[in-house]
Amino acid sequence: MSGFRPDPAFEARSIFAVDWPLCHVRMQTDARFPWLILIPRVQGATEIEHLSADDRTRLMEEIVRAGARVRDLGEATGRPVDKLNLAALGNVTAQLHVHVVGRRRDDPLWPDPVWGRGKAEPMNDDQIETALTLVRGGER
Repeated sequence: MSGFRPDPAFEARSIFAVDWPLCHVRMQTDARFPWLILIPRVQGATEIEHLSADDRTRLMEEIVRAGARVRDLGEATGRPVDKLNLAALGNVTAQLHVHVVGRRRDDPLWPDPVWGRGKAEPMNDDQIETALTLVRGGER
């Protein structure tokens, strides 16, 4: 995993949160949705099939872990998550990554997808600090 670098495109709309055993974890800074991005630190991986069987298992465990953190973020903002959306699109950024997005039935885009829809609402510094503390928190 040495020499790993996330695609620079991730830096435009997300910030580094934490490194887990497999994934570099970033937080999307759109206040409309609690949203984490998991980027496996496997050089050259663009598809889940490029991961070893052990890493695919590890990725699933980290997706579940991220889902718990996304739910925590929703609770912290007083907007509990109704549904977790998971996606490994890669149409714009080929580097393998998985989005874990918390959705609410009353969110501004429900039930439509979040990608490229509506105007992002930037998180302020306090929101970012609180969210990062939750994401970096202990095990569930």
